[in-house]
Amino acid sequence: MPGVIVYTLVLPELQEVMEKEAAKYNLPTVDIMTPLLNALTKIEGKQPKGEPGLVRKIDEEYFYKMEAIEFAVKYDDGRDPRGIIRADIVVVGVSRTSKTPLCMYLAHKCIKAGNIPLVPEIAPPEEIFQIPRHRIVGLTIQPKKLEEIRTERLKTLGLAPNADYAKTERILKELSYAEEVMRRIGCFVIDVTNKAVEETASRVLELYYKGENYGK
Repeated sequence: MPGVIVYTLVLPELQEVMEKEAAKYNLPTVDIMTPLLNALTKIEGKQPKGEPGLVRKIDEEYFYKMEAIEFAVKYDDGRDPRGIIRADIVVVGVSRTSKTPLCMYLAHKCIKAGNIPLVPEIAPPEEIFQIPRHRIVGLTIQPKKLEEIRTERLKTLGLAPNADYAKTERILKELSYAEEVMRRIGCFVIDVTNKAVEETASRVLELYYKGENYGK
């Protein structure tokens, strides 16, 4: 059966073996990377390291990142408030303020982040009042924008867009409640209206690494 062997960036010794084996079966070989690598070497004036696996090298940072991602998943949406004591950052706010995406983004920066939803009918866990306020960040949003986001969310779920979840009165009640809780905590509050997750995360990381007091 006719065929061809295609390979990329293998060690010289392995390349020789591959070509010899291919010759036994009269199979042509195609090296798709070496010509490109040689051209880049001429342009950059640097020799390749010739070490396999460098692109996917697993280092200490990789394990920190995986641990942070697992933490964000485990302590997402207030699933286990007891665990947030161990978080580097705790995010609080009403539904649909991008708490989960923010925590996952922070996790990829090796920050252990958990989040707690603030709902008027449910008392906030006592743990958030035990955590130093500089490790807590609150998210808020303009009512009109939140109404739009929640309405679209209901449509996505196939639910009636006029449910209480997306009504102005309900949204104002939740935001007012969340504001009071954040005031009690004394945490820094970020308005995420029209902000990308990356923007919010950048501000959180700035505060985190500077060690500033979020409550000021």
